[in-house]
Amino acid sequence: MAAKEVPVYLFTGFLDGGKSTFVQSTLEDRRFNSGEKTLLIRCEEGEVEYDFSAFSGENVFLRAMEEEEEFNEAALQAAEKETDCERVIIEYNGMWPMQRLFDEIPENWIIAQEICFAECSTFMVFNANMRNLVFDKLQTADVVVFNRCSDQSDLDALHKIVRQANRRCNIFYEYPDGRSEMDETVDPLPFDINAPVVEIEDRDYAYFFSDLMENSDQYEGKTVSFTAMYPETTKPMPDSVFAAGRMLMNCCAADTQFAGMACYRGKVAKPTPGSWFRVKGKIRLQRNRLFSEKVPVMDVLDVQPAIEPEDPVATFY
Repeated sequence: MAAKEVPVYLFTGFLDGGKSTFVQSTLEDRRFNSGEKTLLIRCEEGEVEYDFSAFSGENVFLRAMEEEEEFNEAALQAAEKETDCERVIIEYNGMWPMQRLFDEIPENWIIAQEICFAECSTFMVFNANMRNLVFDKLQTADVVVFNRCSDQSDLDALHKIVRQANRRCNIFYEYPDGRSEMDETVDPLPFDINAPVVEIEDRDYAYFFSDLMENSDQYEGKTVSFTAMYPETTKPMPDSVFAAGRMLMNCCAADTQFAGMACYRGKVAKPTPGSWFRVKGKIRLQRNRLFSEKVPVMDVLDVQPAIEPEDPVATFY
């Protein structure tokens, strides 16, 4: 019999960002905590200690996993079995990579919501000195909350950093006087998605690929043109298919990877591996045999030789 699905509420960010305070207030809210058995996993010791007397604590089971090696699938499964929990709250350590969490949580644990917290006055320092870790926490968040904002805070700068990593999440600014503002800035794409042919400039490839992956439905049936390469390291592909894309750097050199799609060439000549070209074709969604969701692929209309972009690695900067 398949294991029951357990919803996971994931809170990420760095020390003093407000994670513990938010978890405390959430558990005090009877609309959320009305008696469900809740496994609370704390992955770092912050300044705020949980006050179990302030909420119905008999149904909340705290497990501390403050060393990275303690956070593993076996330990998580054991905690679920011991508590017979109906849901899980994880206060994740900001210094640990998100991939570790995704690799270690049991298959029956389903992330219901992921909220990233940041302290407004220190966020820019973290971003300047540990951008890879900041980007790591932002890119999968459903919501980003900046705490302790002031009227002097540069909200535009905060917005831009978040949007470089994640174009779909909601952003909130919280103030010490209790005010809360939702970021309602509209981010226009740097290209016209409704044009007969969506022409992607070299400098805009990172934004295009990110939006294509996050909003694939909007691109189905669109004709798109961009400069790409066929990487020499691509695994063998059928003669009818080639890969087209760019190396993309999300936040740092260590995070660079190929970002492209499968292209069905029809009667168009297949590019040579390692070559650069301008490809034009129609996007459609095709179910990936390895995953349940559909992924964008291209039916190629034309391929023309092109010169390597001035910066061959696409970025969001």
